[in-house]
Amino acid sequence: MEQKPFSLEEIVRYVEQNDIIVEREVHRFSAYNVDLVFPCVIITLCLRGSAHALYDMQDMRQTKNELGLIMPGHIMHPIECSDDYTFARLIISAKMFNELQEWVFGWDAEKFHKAPMCRLTDEQAARLLTIIEQLEYINSHSEEEMPLRYQIMQSLLVVGHGMLNLFRQEQDRQWLQDRRTGLFARFSELVVAHYTETRDAKYYAEQLHLSPKHFTKLIREATNGISPFEWIEQYVITQAKRRILQQPERTLQQISYDLGFCEPTAFHRYFKRVTGMTAREYRLLNQP
Repeated sequence: MEQKPFSLEEIVRYVEQNDIIVEREVHRFSAYNVDLVFPCVIITLCLRGSAHALYDMQDMRQTKNELGLIMPGHIMHPIECSDDYTFARLIISAKMFNELQEWVFGWDAEKFHKAPMCRLTDEQAARLLTIIEQLEYINSHSEEEMPLRYQIMQSLLVVGHGMLNLFRQEQDRQWLQDRRTGLFARFSELVVAHYTETRDAKYYAEQLHLSPKHFTKLIREATNGISPFEWIEQYVITQAKRRILQQPERTLQQISYDLGFCEPTAFHRYFKRVTGMTAREYRLLNQP
């Protein structure tokens, strides 16, 4: 197998080519104070130290034996970590995840959007680390060396998913009883799926069968004061920044159409109102 990547862009390219990335010890974050949106699934299990980040603009802290699951299309914003922060990392390609979602994840994927962090016992963490070690070994071989490599990795991920569901039972019972957390999970998933079609908070309220006023109240309660409009706005800008930086071959006009703006001028006004600078200024400022 080729050398594993280090930059965020390389990680995305590598995992799409190789189906999965398995790393038993990663030290500290790869980037800080930036909004990151990945098309793949990222699972981290803290081995030592602690970390602080925002997930979908909500405060998240990870310490030893806590497992975090970042779903495709959601916003991860690393803030800080201790000098000894070390974690095992598993990155699953969009292709493999979509196949697994049809097979085993199904409806219960929603709970991971709102409650992505799970605290494990020493024994539970050790059991999941065993699966990670097996995945690492299998992933080190090519399809020629191990013809059923892809299917074996899928099977191990199904086993890991089953274990995690077992370990999360009490946490998930509490999640199901909290209407606000479930509502926010559905709202965030709707935005991920439809942000290029509409940025109107009223549309999402209607999809959730709520009045705009009640919808806003519940989302504010679930997000410590962030309104649906503000959440949508931040998500669109995060996607815009990602495309501007990762797609230098595309013009800002093309990116504006990709994001669902009918006119490039509308996109430029939107971007400047939210960020305080134009999209062109942002691209020039972040050029290598």
